[in-house]
Amino acid sequence: MVAPEITAIIPVFNDRPALERAIPESLKVLSTITENFEVIVAEDGSSDGSTEFVRQYETISSHVKLLHSDIRQGRGKALNRAIRTAQGSIVCYYDVDLATDMKHLPELIDAVRKGADISTGSRLLPKSDIRRTEGREIASRSYNFLVRHILGSRLFDHQCGFKAFNKTRIIRVLPTIRSNHWFWDTELLVRAQRLGYTVDEFPVRWRAGSGTTVRVKDVFGMGSSILRLWWQIHVSKN
Repeated sequence: MVAPEITAIIPVFNDRPALERAIPESLKVLSTITENFEVIVAEDGSSDGSTEFVRQYETISSHVKLLHSDIRQGRGKALNRAIRTAQGSIVCYYDVDLATDMKHLPELIDAVRKGADISTGSRLLPKSDIRRTEGREIASRSYNFLVRHILGSRLFDHQCGFKAFNKTRIIRVLPTIRSNHWFWDTELLVRAQRLGYTVDEFPVRWRAGSGTTVRVKDVFGMGSSILRLWWQIHVSKN
């Protein structure tokens, strides 16, 4: 059996309705990129039937694989586990609500094929096409401003759930990441840049999902995580 070139990871927590769209759409788009791919649903202690739905889909498509956890690990831990499990040389993940238009998936993958260690969609570049509330927009821009100026990142959007990695390279970063939940994306990008990894950031079309679990107060709450990472990097040297 030929090993997959691409592993697409969909992190899930009580997202059964979104999965009904996300899995078939993933199969359709990925099949236009390569014949050799797998879709790992990183299901993190759901209780809404998400597990059973994916298990049923496994019987329909050999590309779909369930990675189940009986207890909630947190988004970061679930992604770490899924990336380590992935068979593809290129690993990508995106949010189950498909907030980022899947038309960008070939571009995301192609950047890594051409040599980038990481590629990431951005909602905050001049050509980005986004739609969300004014409050969320202000919170996002404020948060990313702080990451750039406190943590020295060169990127504009750290939390867009639409990223791809060279697996061999990203595996080396995972042991350094301490965040188990939403700050995982930011910490990964900051630590990777400090290691000299190349990151390709490009504008995307993005629409806020109706069932999103990230609230404005959550974004502001990440301020302490920014300061903690600064301390780890500059003081404790971890």
